[in-house]
Amino acid sequence: MFSSKMMETLIGIPRHMKCCKNICRNYLSLAQIRKPLYSKCNINYVGILGVCNNPVLCQGKKPTNIQLKAGKDLLKNAIEMKKEILLEKKDGFVKDMQIRKTIVKDKVREKMEEMEEIVERENVFTIPNLLCVGRGLMAPYLGYVIIQQDYSLGMGLLVFAGFTDILDGYIARNWPSQASKMGSFLDPMADKLLVGSLAISLTYTNLFPLWLCGMVLFRDAFLIGAGFVIRWISLPPPKTFTRYFDVTHATAQLEPTFISKINTAVQLIAIASSLGAPIWDYANHPVLHGLWYVTGATTFAAAVSYIVSKDTYKIIKESRKMKGKSNANKFTG
Repeated sequence: MFSSKMMETLIGIPRHMKCCKNICRNYLSLAQIRKPLYSKCNINYVGILGVCNNPVLCQGKKPTNIQLKAGKDLLKNAIEMKKEILLEKKDGFVKDMQIRKTIVKDKVREKMEEMEEIVERENVFTIPNLLCVGRGLMAPYLGYVIIQQDYSLGMGLLVFAGFTDILDGYIARNWPSQASKMGSFLDPMADKLLVGSLAISLTYTNLFPLWLCGMVLFRDAFLIGAGFVIRWISLPPPKTFTRYFDVTHATAQLEPTFISKINTAVQLIAIASSLGAPIWDYANHPVLHGLWYVTGATTFAAAVSYIVSKDTYKIIKESRKMKGKSNANKFTG
């Protein structure tokens, strides 16, 4: 049987060296799990300082190199694992943001598609619209012909333009498939381009009074600007330039006043009479001068009527529920 002294010698820890016994106990505790380092991961730590926990028994004891190395390795591993966890969270956050971004884009696209359904689309490539566009494009050439003092050709082109104006209105009223909301803009726009070009060219050749030319141009510019403003107001969101200049989107319909229709007819008569003055030699006739004053009065009255009247245009608002019904009853009644 071994004596107690021999047992202490074999173990290598003398009984009277309680401090050394505590150091050995602390060293062996490196392989034991104390408590979690992070609550959300499986990383644990052990005592890595290698110093006795009893300051009374062990004062001034330093950790060994093995303990320091083990502590550094554990700390390094913990940092690496935490870094991996943070990187995983970062990747998850980025993926989550990408998913949310995709969802938002889909919702915005669906909303835009809903708004596209609300706005009425129509066929703008109709015969009346083409006649209006042709009349508007012919206006600058007609003005050039008058400046060149080829009044006979100018009169012939003016008669042809008047014929197209009557024809496009007749077709739109008698063939519903040829009617369009866009025509309510194109027809007066073409008339204003024609009247404006004739007024400028006739004034240049001293066949039309300057003051009346100014009134005609001011009224036409005012109405054209008002048309662009009405287009912007009637366009439902999202309001973009692409949708603004998309002529297939019918958002409003112009409804000219009665005095404006009379003024357009009086203006055309006055311009045609002024153009025919050098052909039939009645430039200084008092009836022509009186017609100019009548034209000026109706031009002023027409401008005032657009400011005072509240029924000069109609914004088209069509819900998706009523769309099928409105398409079925389109251009009827």
